[in-house]
Amino acid sequence: MAAQAAVEHIAEVVGTRAGLEIVEVELKGAGRNQLLRITIDKPGGVTHTDCETVSREVGEALDAEDPITGPYQLEVTSPGVERKLKKWQDWERFRGGKAKIVLKEPIGDLKHFSGVIARTAEDHSITVELAEGAEVTFPFEQVDRANLRFEW
Repeated sequence: MAAQAAVEHIAEVVGTRAGLEIVEVELKGAGRNQLLRITIDKPGGVTHTDCETVSREVGEALDAEDPITGPYQLEVTSPGVERKLKKWQDWERFRGGKAKIVLKEPIGDLKHFSGVIARTAEDHSITVELAEGAEVTFPFEQVDRANLRFEW
């Protein structure tokens, strides 16, 4: 999708300049109901000013380059305490944190599980310690979706 790639590039340029991580860029909907959501993060958390800066600068770049056909709503947000784990770097950054994982294919009888991110390895394998103390190791490429778990 050309529009998606163009928007991701613009967001990455703006994010890098502002010292922010672009966690995710989503372009959803069609016609008059398009939503462009950009999720940003930085160590210590995102401020309202960070969101304003990205919204303004990405908005100006999108107006100039016009990669999205039709009207859209731009939303800039933080990932929240239960952020998605999408990139390899996310797994390394949040070692020791609790996560909920869904794999593409089961490993043994596990496809959906939660645990603590115990280790990451150079071969891009991830080891999660389950509540019972057992560990499960799987390749990063096997992750369908995952997010941090916050204990309320």
